Amino acid sequence: MPHQKKLPDFVAALDLGSNSFHMIVARLQEGQLHIVDRMREMVRLADGLDENHSIRPEVQQVALDCLQRFGQRIKELPHGAVRAVGTNTLRNASNSIEFLAQAEQALGHPIDIIAGIEEARLIYLGVSHSLATTPQKRLVMDIGGSSTELIVGESFSPDYMESMEMGCVTLTQRFFGDGKISSGNIKKALLYARLELEPHLNNYRKWGWQQAIGASGTIRAVRSVVVKADWCKGGITLSALKKLVEALEESGKIENIKLDGLSTERAPVFVGGVIILLATFEALGIEEMSVSDGALREGLLYDLLGRLQHEDVRSQSVEHLTRRYHLDRVHAERVRFTAQYCFRQAALPWGFDDEDESQWLNWAATLHETGLAIAHSSHHQHAAYILAHSDIPGFTQQEQRILATLVRSHRRKFPAKSFKELPKQWQRHAKELAILLRLACILNRSRSTTPLPAFTLIASDHQLHLQFPENWLSERPLTHADLDEEKDHLEAIDYQLSFE
Repeated sequence: MPHQKKLPDFVAALDLGSNSFHMIVARLQEGQLHIVDRMREMVRLADGLDENHSIRPEVQQVALDCLQRFGQRIKELPHGAVRAVGTNTLRNASNSIEFLAQAEQALGHPIDIIAGIEEARLIYLGVSHSLATTPQKRLVMDIGGSSTELIVGESFSPDYMESMEMGCVTLTQRFFGDGKISSGNIKKALLYARLELEPHLNNYRKWGWQQAIGASGTIRAVRSVVVKADWCKGGITLSALKKLVEALEESGKIENIKLDGLSTERAPVFVGGVIILLATFEALGIEEMSVSDGALREGLLYDLLGRLQHEDVRSQSVEHLTRRYHLDRVHAERVRFTAQYCFRQAALPWGFDDEDESQWLNWAATLHETGLAIAHSSHHQHAAYILAHSDIPGFTQQEQRILATLVRSHRRKFPAKSFKELPKQWQRHAKELAILLRLACILNRSRSTTPLPAFTLIASDHQLHLQFPENWLSERPLTHADLDEEKDHLEAIDYQLSFE
């Protein structure tokens, strides 16, 4: 089997937000994280989108220069010790794929894009680890550059999450783009934010909470301003927020905003964030909110720690999907066992030197029949769609595409084009994992409860040879026919299959 991972001494997490980029570095000691460094730069990706929703070249350069500086700090960290994620602007930018290729080169580590719901889950994870454990239910809020996340949860478990398409940068652009602050555009901005919140209010009220917690640069800046102005003592109160909005209106223009506790770099997008916060207070009846130092990047670190210590939330998500789609667990386990049997024999010649690859094969084997919940015809394609487009906790968008591609490939014609769309470092090994999954599905197609015999798989470069016990294959003409057909499928992607 592949070797077990040695835990790294240091780990890092990067949040490529729509407003600013953040990085934290932590020492991993006796299973605990100890923050040793923090870096932050204002990049404002959301403010750098053109009319085609493409990140402008000059803003890309600012971002790449920032990532290069971050990369110098973590260049010695091994593969797997760094988690870097992009959020809403990179989710939606039309040229995000091209930008990510340059960004990964500048940083020296892979960068993933996460869905809004996954961002919310990670934010809650970061906040819950930064606070004392209590039995109280919490409402956690994070205002980013172009999205706002609201999560209700208890202890370390989120119960209800939403990610809304409004943030401090985008709301400021939309209603205060000319730099003027008036009662009229404040009212319009508040109405817009309330309309964005409206579809979700009943669900939040149904879940309920005893404590409201803010977790973002915007909310920390608001807390700093209202406390220094002596409008409240520690957290943020509704009355203090209203006084802050009045002070912003009195400024008249964004360029005139001068508030003690507000940095000059945050001032240009501050009014949009304040409006979102006030709208949420009013819509949900919040009277007071405390502020947490934990946020998305801390959540990334704790999620990474879980993966390193084999407490991967992705495995929990796969288990949830098996229940949700009523999968045949017994058959899936047969396929998984056979796929791993093949994996062990192909690991060395095909260069599978990472236990993660074994795990991906497990997940794909477990979920390969997900599409049967829709229809038997083309169920591999239905499964791929489900896995690519569902909100699956723990998986990034790229990871969901990898899982969907493996499952899509388990039968019929081999979808070579799909593998070319995967991250470059995954293209070959994902293809070879798919081949092993295909063989496992073929050998278990009868769904027989009789165990397969011990067989030998010899792999070398683009070749595979299967050796079965004497007469076993000749007594199973349908399996023989399936393997004959598989020879043609694999030949189309330049892999040679032989068997006896």
